[in-house]
Amino acid sequence: MKIVIIGGSGLIGAKTVVRLRRRGHEVIPASPSSGVDTITGKGLAEALAGAQVVVDLANSPSFEGEAVLRFFETSGRNLLGAEAIAGVQHHVALSVVGTERLLASSYFRGKRAQEKLIEASNIPYTIVRSTQFFEFLGAIAQAGSDGQSVHVSPALVQPIAADDVADVMADVALGPPRNGMLEIAGPERKGLDELVRRFLRERNDTREVVTDPEALYFGLKLDDRSLTPGDDPRTGAIRFGEWLALASPR
Repeated sequence: MKIVIIGGSGLIGAKTVVRLRRRGHEVIPASPSSGVDTITGKGLAEALAGAQVVVDLANSPSFEGEAVLRFFETSGRNLLGAEAIAGVQHHVALSVVGTERLLASSYFRGKRAQEKLIEASNIPYTIVRSTQFFEFLGAIAQAGSDGQSVHVSPALVQPIAADDVADVMADVALGPPRNGMLEIAGPERKGLDELVRRFLRERNDTREVVTDPEALYFGLKLDDRSLTPGDDPRTGAIRFGEWLALASPR
């Protein structure tokens, strides 16, 4: 089977490429660096020729204002249009748990716009909504940093390891289209402040994590439902402590 991975050189993309190739499939990692640009449309037709499945892992280079909305709308329209011409049989996209609850953010408005384009297309699809990756904890800490203090919400989250996300993306790509959504999350639900505190401590980062219910998450105030999945998500196998031990500098 020929499978095209849009964003195939990124964190999840590169891992998904490896997994699918191990299973014996022809996998094309597509990104601007390989000559495939979903914004301009350059190289799309050539990359998608003969593809049965497309996995869209592209992400906006900007999280600000209208730029992120334009990215997801333009990329989505170009990609889905090229897929229709190529006869793609399954469109798989990675989105975010809680998107519909966080539309005050331009980033989540962009993700919801992307989802709506997929749902309105005639291409069979599966949208995988994931919780935050463990690998993003450093960026979350930096976003809340104020000198030697890091203000973080205690809201519950259920983050997941990138390796577990890639496992799911590979499985979904090889399975039948759901024509709906699948939620995925890590195996543990914890306060975001606790996770950031452990993450920084493991890295000998001396900044103090301040538990602050008013702290914003990239401009959004969180509660315990904001970023947590529904009742029956598919859960990853890697627990936070295991990931932390493997990811920490030696």
